[in-house]
Amino acid sequence: MILNALDWSIVFGFFMLSLAIGIIAARRAGRNMNEFFLSGRSMPWWLLGVSMVATTFSCDTPTLVTDIIRQNGVAGNWVWWAFLLTGMLTVFVYARLWRRSNVLTDLEFYEIRYSGRPATFLRGFRALYLGVVFNVLIIALVSLALTKISAVMLQWSSTQTLLVASVVTVAYSAFGGLRGVVLTDFFQFALAMVGAIGAAVFVVNLPEVGGLDGLVNHPALAGKLDLLPAVSNTDAFMALLVLPLAVQWWSVWYPGAEPGGGGYIAQRMLSARSERDSMAATLLFNVAHYALRPWPWILVALASIIVYPDLDSLRQAFSGVDPALVKNDFAYPAMLSRLPNGFLGLVVTSLLAAYMSTVSTHLNWGSSYMVNDVYRRFFNPEAGDRELVRAGRLSTIGLMLVSALFTLLLSNALQAFQIVLQIGAGTGLIFILRWFWWRINAYTEIAAMIISFAVALFFQFGYVHTGLPPIGEGLQLVVGVAVTTVGWLAVAFLTPATDPATLREFCRRIRPGGPGWRRVMDEARRDGEELDDGPGAWDVPLGLLAMGVGCVMVYSMLFAVGKFIYGEWVPATVMAVVAAVATGALVRIWPRLRFR
Repeated sequence: MILNALDWSIVFGFFMLSLAIGIIAARRAGRNMNEFFLSGRSMPWWLLGVSMVATTFSCDTPTLVTDIIRQNGVAGNWVWWAFLLTGMLTVFVYARLWRRSNVLTDLEFYEIRYSGRPATFLRGFRALYLGVVFNVLIIALVSLALTKISAVMLQWSSTQTLLVASVVTVAYSAFGGLRGVVLTDFFQFALAMVGAIGAAVFVVNLPEVGGLDGLVNHPALAGKLDLLPAVSNTDAFMALLVLPLAVQWWSVWYPGAEPGGGGYIAQRMLSARSERDSMAATLLFNVAHYALRPWPWILVALASIIVYPDLDSLRQAFSGVDPALVKNDFAYPAMLSRLPNGFLGLVVTSLLAAYMSTVSTHLNWGSSYMVNDVYRRFFNPEAGDRELVRAGRLSTIGLMLVSALFTLLLSNALQAFQIVLQIGAGTGLIFILRWFWWRINAYTEIAAMIISFAVALFFQFGYVHTGLPPIGEGLQLVVGVAVTTVGWLAVAFLTPATDPATLREFCRRIRPGGPGWRRVMDEARRDGEELDDGPGAWDVPLGLLAMGVGCVMVYSMLFAVGKFIYGEWVPATVMAVVAAVATGALVRIWPRLRFR
């Protein structure tokens, strides 16, 4: 497969557009940190929503989905579809609270919620832990997928791929700040979706596949098309559906699906014009991310099973590629190699766009931690705006360099996904409860991070030396959640509570309300201060209702699209009707939610 002049002109034109947007946004981004990292808190909901979707659509996403489907069928996607629950919880409960906090980064939250040296330590430690360690891992995962795609479609080495893609991405990210990232995301997402849908159409109509009818009726896909795992297969049913829906969504911290919001999702919410914009942006993101976007990838993944039924067939077809790179996730770029010239250039460009939108967000987000929560907080509190913006640009470059080097240590996307899930196991419930329960303190979060990380290391590297029988990822997740949760709960009750003055100030700013703050509000009331907005002001129960309705709406949309593709018209119509009814119910609930 060779790209012709038309293909390369499309790729080159995209690079130039991305750089141009970064340069145009550079002047405004360079004014101060608020502009560089939050776009002056002036972004409209629709642009932020699209930016969130673009960020979570990287070139590793379709390769991860392909990896999952080739091993566990379409139903295997519940490992990430389950995160819709925490997404909808963020929409209807936490989006407004984050915007109300008015912090620059979500880590600044620690010193308005907790007190003393533990809060300061936690802010700095999390800045390094997330801003460097987690960011490097996620960028490396995304870069790994790009190296596999370019090995097939461009015949480039990993070093060559990382050099070209990194230079362009770093350039417009460092120039334009978050505004440049968000504006570029809009065009990148449109291009990425056109490429994904077009690729799916071409691949499904390959002679070996035979169109949609040939795909859904092919014997190689027997059992792979089911949207839910079979109840009769107890192990698969528990691991693929029950555990993600019952445990994973609330207990695991994962970038883009943090319980209670956080990370680059919080960064987008904090840059919104208002609480309403923050909530609307996050809703748009969840609808597009789970209901509208997955099916083009799913179709290509299913077709790959027909064309390349096992890894040996992939290795034989791409004998010139390093065999270490040829895992199940390699099947996605392998299928794209069948595309015709002209459209091939568009698809290559769409995958580059998906890569750059994700990496640019992680670079700006990680840089915000390095500058606001490490450099300014601990090393130079008096730094001026120009110095802080310069530090942001330098840290952007540094994060990309470290991530590129780490990329070479990974072998497949699902491996990294499982490592990230295990490291965050058990910490999610803290991020949900800390807004609504005064007893959670800084020591609680520190303990949870240490315990979950230790458990993850044990399962990844130490368990094989214990002599105990092997256990699957599902059981590892449950054990990790249980051990971590018991540990941080014990620490919450055994360590000193947060300073009462800090708790009261948090209530004044956020107005969280609810029974978890009753003790703090009662004590303030005895001192003549009212921290409650009055009867009926606490609308979290209404938010939870909206969360449930929103999940029904999105899952129904997801199932409806799938059933239409499969040609199952009756269940598809039923699911579409359910989605419409849920949408109507959500429209009625929305005005009853309280905004400040």
